This record gives sequence, structure tokens and C-alpha cells, in this order.
Amino acid sequence: AISVLTDETYFKGHLDLLGAIRARTRAPLLRKDFTIDEWQLWESRAAGADAILLIVSILPGALLGDLLAAAKGLGLAALVECHTAAEVDRALAVGCRVLGINNRDLATFETRIETTLDLLPLIPPGPLVVSESGFFTGEQVRRVVTAGAHAVLVGEGLVRADDVPAKIRELTLQQ
Repeated sequence: AISVLTDETYFKGHLDLLGAIRARTRAPLLRKDFTIDEWQLWESRAAGADAILLIVSILPGALLGDLLAAAKGLGLAALVECHTAAEVDRALAVGCRVLGINNRDLATFETRIETTLDLLPLIPPGPLVVSESGFFTGEQVRRVVTAGAHAVLVGEGLVRADDVPAKIRELTLQQ
């Protein structure tokens, strides 16, 4: 899948990127934004997204479950992003099928692969687990996959790579 930053304020992305990328690929597209309202789900679907990001830490009360149900109703997958044990509990309680563990602390922006390693034992079999952020080497990917992660989300590691195809091969453990 391709993660597409659409947040303009913090990440300089734009919703129009989804349509431009959709026109060039049939790969599933994740709209990576701060989703806080149901209208954003409709907007995401109309722009060509197959999935949306729901960040547990910014969705109070029942809103997480409500947005997850609304996304499902629109045929959108949801990557439900957690950073702490309490957030994992909330994500599991609403029945998320794709659980993301963000290795980047959104309060301090510190990135630690150990976040995934610490939280994986709390997740029962069932959800697809995606370890997010902080991947620059194949060894880092190997660590989280060996511990039980099903996938990784890579951004900065590719953006900073001198040879993107070689970096993709390294990170997908296809050397």
C-alpha cells in the first residue's frame, strides 16, 4: 500500500495527491491525515483512498468507534494508530482489524523501534499489526517482524535514501 500525506498544516501534503497517485497505480492508498470527523471519510473515499488513519490519542470517547464503523460502512479500511498500552486497549475494544503501532511519540517526536517491541505482546492474535516510523535499515524491519509485526510503514527512510529502489529491497528483506 502507499501512504499518502494529505495534511497541509503539519506535513505539507494535500488531498489532491490522492487523485494524482490513484491515476498512476492500482495499489491500495492510505490517506494519512488527522481524521477527526466523518465528512473526512467521505472526502477520502471520493479522492480515491482505500484506507484512512485513525489516531487513538486524538479521538476522544466514542468517536474512535464511531469513525471506525463509518469507515467500514463506506468500504474504507482503517489503520488504527496507537503509541501506548492504553491506546492499544482502546483500539482492540472497538474491534480494529488493522492496528498500527507508531514508534514516534507525537508529543516529543522521539522515535524508538522498541515501542513496537514493547506493545506487541499486548495484542492478541487477530489484528494485522503495522509498525510505523523509524525504519532506516533491514535489520530494524527484521526485529519487528521477528517479534510479530505483520507490516511496516516507512516514510522518512525512503525520503532520505540515495537509492530508493535499493532501500525498498533492503527494507522488504529482498537483498
